[in-house]
Amino acid sequence: MRDTRESRLLLVLLIAIAFALITVDIRGGEESPVDGARQAAAAVFGPVENGVASAVDPIGNAIGAVRDSGERHDRIAALERENAALKAKLGSDDRNRSRVRELDTLLKTAGAGQYGIKGAEVIAIGAAQGFSWTVTIDAGANDGIERDMTVLNGSGLVGRVTTVGPSTSTVLLANDPDFTVGTRMENSDELGFATGQGNGPLLVQLLNGKAKVKPGDRLVTFGSQADKPFVPGVPVGEIVRVDPLGGGLTRNVYVRPYVGFSKLDIVGVVVQAPRTNPRDMVLPPKPKPAPTVTVTVTPPPPEGERQAGQQQPGQKPENEQQGDQT
Repeated sequence: MRDTRESRLLLVLLIAIAFALITVDIRGGEESPVDGARQAAAAVFGPVENGVASAVDPIGNAIGAVRDSGERHDRIAALERENAALKAKLGSDDRNRSRVRELDTLLKTAGAGQYGIKGAEVIAIGAAQGFSWTVTIDAGANDGIERDMTVLNGSGLVGRVTTVGPSTSTVLLANDPDFTVGTRMENSDELGFATGQGNGPLLVQLLNGKAKVKPGDRLVTFGSQADKPFVPGVPVGEIVRVDPLGGGLTRNVYVRPYVGFSKLDIVGVVVQAPRTNPRDMVLPPKPKPAPTVTVTVTPPPPEGERQAGQQQPGQKPENEQQGDQT
């Protein structure tokens, strides 16, 4: 349509009619004269609207599904992170509980021997000095640690301090071949020297070549002059094998150490020796022996007695034979 005077007048007229219909519809309310026209329009254009809506809804639903899927994915990822954190916390709690038990055992051992200790944690294995069996602990000169101090844990003798730094120290373990400690047998007081053999049991040379020892006998540290490098009474281990008696002046026995040197964690450095020798008080309680089950077997009677006591076939009992004679 060309932009002419007539077209502009027609547009103005249509706009005026539209406003007039809107005004009449609003004032008429439910009895509006255009209500019938509205219903007719709805009847004509309603199916078209439904068709358009049915065509558009899957797209909207897909968009909503993608949005919801993203939210669910984020939630699943958050839950997975929470589960991983929970598992890590539980694992950490298990380790902490184990360390608490280890520390508690260490304190009980130190209390039994009246040892003044400085607690430390093993932070490294090996050292620059070339020792084959050493560990580094996180306590040093700043913590009162000195060279040639005894190191123990809740099970027994760990080793001795060999090198001290400001905040760390090196400990030579008792199973190192260069390690030697004086020992004393429980009860019998037989003395000897224990030497490390790596992964094997400790080799102990008893000074008495005729000492009466047996597997299961236990040893503790004898102690050193001025309590360095070893304080007395620290559990060392128990005998697992005894060499036969020979003609030598000493006798060799093999001792399984109480300490597991491959799984050290919490240790204590003895910074104050006990006032008196604890002797065997630090040794763990001996296990109670299992009750012995006694079985009594009654042997059967000899063959002759069995035959004499048996009645022959067809033979009357002895009391009936005597009755027939009378």
